Amino acid sequence: MRPLLIPVAIATMFIPGAANAQQKPPPPRKSDHPVNVSILQTPGATKIFGEVWVDNWFILHVNGKKLLQDGVSITTERSFNAEQFSFNTDRPFTFAFEFRDFVENATGLEYIGSRNQQMGDGGAIAQFHDDSSGELIAVTDNSWRCMVVQHAPVKTSCARENSPAIGSGACAQKVSDYPLGWTEPGFNDSGWSMASEHSTGSVKPKDGYNRIKWSGKSKLIRGKDLERDNIILCRFTAQ
Repeated sequence: MRPLLIPVAIATMFIPGAANAQQKPPPPRKSDHPVNVSILQTPGATKIFGEVWVDNWFILHVNGKKLLQDGVSITTERSFNAEQFSFNTDRPFTFAFEFRDFVENATGLEYIGSRNQQMGDGGAIAQFHDDSSGELIAVTDNSWRCMVVQHAPVKTSCARENSPAIGSGACAQKVSDYPLGWTEPGFNDSGWSMASEHSTGSVKPKDGYNRIKWSGKSKLIRGKDLERDNIILCRFTAQ
């Protein structure tokens, strides 16, 4: 039986988080953060319950419209955010995510100037159920199409430099423009790469991840490089 959704906020566009699960989520570990919960007032014939965990930040578009933005700023270090939310929309469903990992600047590094200066790693997982029937509509896995927008640093040796220079040498970046209309259902993403699946051992998800009962089909995804693919766009259409 689905637990009661508690509407902490209502909006027509986006708000962080809502609660579902075919079973009650496991009790949180001491390190877990609470899951953000939202009920979104959007038009459509099908009510969907969505769940997302990300390191560090995301925006979700559904059928070309912005639906939800991560409630914790991308400028927040060590933020690992879990969101649960319900919304209405119409079939077919095109889910389009922008995922970002925290970086201090265009070098792609974090903790710059400290002893633990490093390339951060990212990762994201999401699943969507029909809120009435419990049918699993979509999960993140390697059937999603993804495009890396910002990849940095170009060489891993940048993380060992005493004064990493933005946009120079090993600390340069590769940047692509956001394709026009990339969130729209009719966008041609055939030229994008398939998402890369990553293990929990590689991503080390925490802070809300364990409070959601993930389907065995839901996978942690990113580009091929967890540490240097800092901004990535991912899409999937479910019928």
